[in-house]
Amino acid sequence: MSKHNFQRDEIERIYGKVSPFELKDKLIGLARENEAHSLLDAGRGNPNWTAATPREAFFLFGMFAVEETRRVWADKDLAGMPKREGIAERLKFYLEKHASMPGAELLNKIVAYGITLKGFEPDEWVYELADGIIGDNYPLPSRMLRHVEAVVRDYLEQELSLPERSGDKLSLFAVEGATAGMCYIFDSLIANNIFDKGDKIALMAPIFTPYLEIPHLPRYNLQVVEVLADEMTVDGIHTWQYPPEEMKKLCDPSIKALFIVNPSNPASVAMKPETVRQLREIVETHNRDLMIISDDVYSTFVDGFQSLMAELPYNAIGVYSFSKYFGVTGWRLGTIALYENNVFDKLLRNQAEDKTLRARKRYEGLSIEPDSIPFIERIVADSRQVALNHTAGLSTPQQVQMAFFSLFALLDKEDRYKNLTKDICRRRKKLLFDSLGLKLRQDQHDAAYYTQFDLLEWAAHYYNKEFAHYLQANHKPVDILLRLAEEFSVVLLGGNGFHASEWSIRISLANLTDEAYSHIGDAIGKILKEFVAKWEEEKRR
Repeated sequence: MSKHNFQRDEIERIYGKVSPFELKDKLIGLARENEAHSLLDAGRGNPNWTAATPREAFFLFGMFAVEETRRVWADKDLAGMPKREGIAERLKFYLEKHASMPGAELLNKIVAYGITLKGFEPDEWVYELADGIIGDNYPLPSRMLRHVEAVVRDYLEQELSLPERSGDKLSLFAVEGATAGMCYIFDSLIANNIFDKGDKIALMAPIFTPYLEIPHLPRYNLQVVEVLADEMTVDGIHTWQYPPEEMKKLCDPSIKALFIVNPSNPASVAMKPETVRQLREIVETHNRDLMIISDDVYSTFVDGFQSLMAELPYNAIGVYSFSKYFGVTGWRLGTIALYENNVFDKLLRNQAEDKTLRARKRYEGLSIEPDSIPFIERIVADSRQVALNHTAGLSTPQQVQMAFFSLFALLDKEDRYKNLTKDICRRRKKLLFDSLGLKLRQDQHDAAYYTQFDLLEWAAHYYNKEFAHYLQANHKPVDILLRLAEEFSVVLLGGNGFHASEWSIRISLANLTDEAYSHIGDAIGKILKEFVAKWEEEKRR
């Protein structure tokens, strides 16, 4: 058997049995064998843009911070640690001297934002950034640097449309991207006996594959109820919204938690306001202690997006990643956000004595009053197995970079950068649909970071149901993924791994050049047209 045939057989054997991201690597191997085409991997959501201006400011500030270390102690390659006193004035002089350098203008505005708008003491503000970017100390506080937390909070309140809440501050934990944040939350829910093995949770599906897989790991072994985004338009097109009947599943008070990616992944559509209102009514009427864990990573790509944390601040904990918006997946920048008045702490206070005792034993090395440790601080401790809590926290250079990205967005009052990134995704989606000969349905809730393309829906809508039945009876979805890889070097993900329609495919609109999406549409169209021609030929026999 040739290597090519072996790879093909292996992909067919494991299709639907492993994560689509694992299958993607196999398809890439197959696609690389075709030397006639360049590889087009639209299977992963890593954007092909980066935010340059905040990086310029970051690296310019890094050079200033290095000068500060040499000012304290200079011995060949060895330097000291930044000093606080007078550092703001020294930075002002440094920026006057380097005013023409890329990033200098933004850096001036970043410092001014902290001093003028936030009321930070100048030396304290600049010193935290300088010491942080040098990375010579453990993060302190472990959860998040004090000034950095304040400006990142401003950013999240802006981008997630979170209203000011008198006496109820948003607490943040800086983490290594949204995936780390979700893992930490799962672990702490188990560690604090809020989840017991066998408990029931709900997932808004289709959903990012790992969120489907984590609850079934032996460590958690949770029962999963799926709330399906299977709403259709009158002409048979998926909206990827949740019908009211599906939402009613959440009336079951035995469902302890709800996990959602909003806007969704793979469909890349935000939950519409009517559904959010229904969810709020369900919580208030049927399931007051429902814990909502919302991953809002694609929020910036939807006009007027509002997080579930805005509508259900008591019940929701938010996870956010900077990776997609700023092109910063390699930096691993994310946050966990939780209001001080929240259901998680209520559940801790109201636990049975045996569970309270187990948690008390777990955290007794951190405080003489371990019962009073808030849930978000427990997440910090659990991220380092409690015993290493004193070394917890995201690296300080990462936190400073996070602050610079946040301040760049806060200072961009005209949303120039945001509009650029939204335009990129929307332009590519139109190119894809144009090449497929499809009309692009306008949807105000569409992030357009991915698109979920249902092949059976296409067959029924643009031909007829008879052809759709033929396609389903005579072919398998993996056939199309294989042919795309083999013949066109195009790699896409099957939707079944996200618990979407078996015949759907996810196409990332973020990580390839504009012209690549026309090529992908042409490739899909050629394969589908071949199926149509074969069907029509068989009908004539």
